[in-house]
Formats: sequence, structure tokens, C-alpha cells
Amino acid sequence: MSDRTFPAAAVAAAWLALAPVPALAAGAGPAWGDPANVDIGNVASLQRGARNFMNYCSGCHSAKYVRYNQLGRDLGLTDQQLIDNLMFTAVKPTETIDIALRPADGQRWFGQAPPDLSLITRARGADYVYNFLRSFYVDPKRPLGVNNLMLPNASMPHVLWSLQGLQRAVYEEHAHNGVTEQRFKGFEIERPGRLGPAEYDEFVRDTVNFLAYIGEPVKQKRESLGVLVIAFLVVFGILAYLLKQEIWKDVR
Repeated sequence: MSDRTFPAAAVAAAWLALAPVPALAAGAGPAWGDPANVDIGNVASLQRGARNFMNYCSGCHSAKYVRYNQLGRDLGLTDQQLIDNLMFTAVKPTETIDIALRPADGQRWFGQAPPDLSLITRARGADYVYNFLRSFYVDPKRPLGVNNLMLPNASMPHVLWSLQGLQRAVYEEHAHNGVTEQRFKGFEIERPGRLGPAEYDEFVRDTVNFLAYIGEPVKQKRESLGVLVIAFLVVFGILAYLLKQEIWKDVR
């Protein structure tokens, strides 16, 4: 590499380091659904998501890698607000988000113990979780009366049915090479819930946004620090190049 190309290479390397890289979710992407469009910088959304999680999810699912006081600092909540609104199973803000449900009871009631959700969006992706919570449908063949398009034969009940309502999956027949197959067409509401479709999607988005936050609470700080580090390396590289030019100018 010539001396003249060094600054351009340094700038190009910095640009590539700062450019967003598409995240690859574990497994194949969903056959149906929309992007979650989460934004962990939206504190109001995170506060609503924390409310949703504690009221609808924390009865069965823990988030044992997150402490309440960490939530308070990041979400702009006082200890008293945490105690009054979010701490249903804890005594002190320094405790983690745990549950009273014993794994053996979960195994007996649902067929498997409900998993901890601290890292669910990192394991499956925010889009998957978002569409999973939107794709429950009525299925009389299942023990709990519902199935899920994203995870067929899921053991989880549709805990948000009172908000979303009950919907059925609509399929249509497609012939291909002499073989007729059923393809998913869409959902039809059988029994409306308390929220309209757009309101329910926003409710789920806030919840998934909160799950994305607890999956890596320091993500925003890490990314901000990364920008500063790359900027430092670029400036340092340019200064080192100029210093080298000054030292070697008499040699040439």
C-alpha cells in the first residue's frame, strides 16, 4: 500500500466499521409477518413495554438476568415507581425479575416449563417474537384451543386474547406439479378484542421493544462508545501518517 492511499484506506475502514450490519436470526425467517421496528432509544415505549411484560408475561416468564434498579435507571423511574407499578414478586429494587412459578408446575401444566425471556430477542430475533405474539389463531384440535402460525403446536396459551381477540387462519389451495397444497392467506377476526388491530400491534411492539432492551441493556452505550473509538482511530491514523511523512521526507 502506498503512502498516498493510507488516509483513504483508514476512512474506508472506519466507514465499514460504522455501517450497520444486518442481523441474522437463528433459523429461517418467518413465512408471514412484518418487521418489529423496535427502537430501544424510545424510553416511553420501553416504559409501556415494561408495564405490558409485568402484567401479562411475568406470571409465567422470568427475566432473571435483569435487576429492577437497572430498569429504573434506564427507563427514568424512581424506586417508588418501580415498587408501585412493576415489582409484583420482588421486595427490593436490587432483586432480579423472577417468578413464583416452579418449573415442575410449568412442565405439568403446559408440557414444558415457560422459558426465561431475558435473551429471547437475541436468540430468536425481535421480528420473530413480534410476529409470534400476533399469529395465534383458533384451533379446536389443540388442548388450549389455539395454535400459532410462527410456532406450530406451541404449548403457550394466547394470554393476550382479550386484547387482540380471537382470529382464525385462512388458507387457500394451490396446485403445483399436480399436487394441491394449502397456503396461508391471512387471518380473519372471529371475536374482536379490546384493542383494534393497529392498537394491538403497537402494544406488541412496545412489549418486544422492552424484550430487546433487556436482552442487552448496555447496547446504546456500547454503540456510542464504539463510534468514539472509531473516530479516535481515524484521527490517530491520520496523525500517524502525517508524522511518518514528516520524519521520512528528508530520506526521500
